[in-house]
Amino acid sequence: MQEDNLTIGVVGLGLMGSSIATALLMHGQRVTGLSPVQSPADQAAPERIEKYLKESLTQGFIKGDPIDYLKNIVFSTDYECLKDCDIVLECVVENLDTKYEVYRRIEEIVSGEAIIASNTSAIPISVLQQNLKKPRRFFGMHWAEPAFTTRFLEIICGDQSDIETAEKLYRIALLWGKEPSLVRKDIRGFVTNRLMYAMIREAFYLVENGYASVEDVDRACRNDLGYWVTFCGLFRFMDITGLQAYYHVIKDLFPTLNNQTSIPKLIENIASQGGNGISNRKGFYDYTKEEAREWEAAFQEFSFEISRLAAKYPSDIVSKRLKSKADPGAENDLS
Repeated sequence: MQEDNLTIGVVGLGLMGSSIATALLMHGQRVTGLSPVQSPADQAAPERIEKYLKESLTQGFIKGDPIDYLKNIVFSTDYECLKDCDIVLECVVENLDTKYEVYRRIEEIVSGEAIIASNTSAIPISVLQQNLKKPRRFFGMHWAEPAFTTRFLEIICGDQSDIETAEKLYRIALLWGKEPSLVRKDIRGFVTNRLMYAMIREAFYLVENGYASVEDVDRACRNDLGYWVTFCGLFRFMDITGLQAYYHVIKDLFPTLNNQTSIPKLIENIASQGGNGISNRKGFYDYTKEEAREWEAAFQEFSFEISRLAAKYPSDIVSKRLKSKADPGAENDLS
C-alpha cells in the first residue's frame, strides 16, 4: 500500500461521514462514499459535501474549484464499490449489531490487505473487532467535527490490532493535515473524551452545588483553558508555566474533585423533557430560532478561524524555529 496514493471508503454519509469525506477530498484522496441505508442525511451528502468545499474555498482552505475536488468521490449504495479501497472508515450509528453487520459486509468485499476503521467515540475498539475475520487490521479512527477544519484525529488500537499498521495509519493521517494521537491501548472514551468528560463532570458539580452558574462555568472555560489549550495541551502548559506549582496544588485539590458516577440531575431533567440544545432550541440555555441559527453559523466561522490560528503553531513549531536559526538559509516555513 502506497501511503500517499490511496482510495478511501467512507461507509455512512451522515453529518460526520460527509465531513470526513470532505477532509479527505481536500487532501487529494480518492473517496468512495457508501450509503448502506438511504436515510435523509445520507441522501443529502453530495450537496452537503459540495457546500463544505465551497465554504472551504471561501475561507482559503482550498484553492481549486470545488467541482474538481468532487471529481474524486464516487457515491454508491452497493458494498461492491469498496472492492478496491485501501482503507475503509465506518461512520454508521453507534449500535453494536449494526456495526457488526457493516463489518461483515465490508470484509466480504475488500482485499486482505485493506485496513478497516471505525469513527466510534463510545464503543471500545476491542469489542468492535472481536467478530472480524482479520481483527489485526481493525482500528478506531476518531475524528472531530468539523473534520475538514480540525487537526484532531485519534488512532486507537484494540487488543488484537497490529501496532505496525497503526503506525502506518499515523503516517497517513499526517498527509491528511492532521496532528494525530496514537492510542496504543484500548480504553473507553480514548484520550480526548476521557479528558473532556472529566471536566464536564466537575462543571456539573460546580453548578448543581451552587458554586457557579452555567454561564460562569462557560466563561471560565472560554477565558482561561480556551486561550492556551489549542497552543500546547495540558502537559506542555504545566512545563511552560511552572511544574512545581501544579505539583503542590494537585496534593490539596485532587481529593476534593467530584467522582460522581451517576447522571447529573441537571442534564437528566433537560434530556428527559426532550431538550437537545440548538437543534430544538432547548438545552442548558434557551434559544430563539434566530439565536440557534446564529450560534450554528458562528461555530462554523470559529472553526475555520481557530484552525487557521492553530496551523501557525503546530506541535513541532519549536524544532522548526531552532532549525531555522541554526540554518538561516533554509526555508522558513512555520505553517
